[in-house]
Amino acid sequence: MMSSMNAAATSLGGVTSLATHTALSVWVATSTVLALIVLVALFFAFARVVGKAAFVCLIIGLYGGYALYALSPYLSYLPKSTASIDAGSHALVYAAFVFGFYLVLRRVIQTDFVHLSTFAVFALSFFSSALLLAFGFHLFAVSRVYHFSTTITSLFAPTKYFFWWFIAPIAALFFFL
Repeated sequence: MMSSMNAAATSLGGVTSLATHTALSVWVATSTVLALIVLVALFFAFARVVGKAAFVCLIIGLYGGYALYALSPYLSYLPKSTASIDAGSHALVYAAFVFGFYLVLRRVIQTDFVHLSTFAVFALSFFSSALLLAFGFHLFAVSRVYHFSTTITSLFAPTKYFFWWFIAPIAALFFFL
């Protein structure tokens, strides 16, 4: 009787060890790309809740906001006391420009007859999230505030990849619409 209890305890210990190891492996794998996962989820939820036409307006608004942000002569007046205030103020100005473009585009595009499959919405969410992360590295210096994993940094920090992340959402719109 005692040997069967020891065997059960030993096998339970093995199961517990396997479950702990698996959970930690999943957490490590997830945490390396957590910022990308959160952004993709937010874009995907936006497309599902607000509508696909609004989602397309938001993606195009990312480009219009970038144009206004890049050409704005007043960025030098933004506060720069700390790295987080510097990155935050630049991100807020960009978000305001995107929101302005989004509102204008929503007035122009009234219909919600945009047909996008679930895969297309997911792909557009991924590419739009990648664009925002690329903007974060190259425009807002978010990496001074938040330390991304080496996986995210190696994908979005190099300047040679910025162009490809920049055109990815608009190319996906071309293929999916």
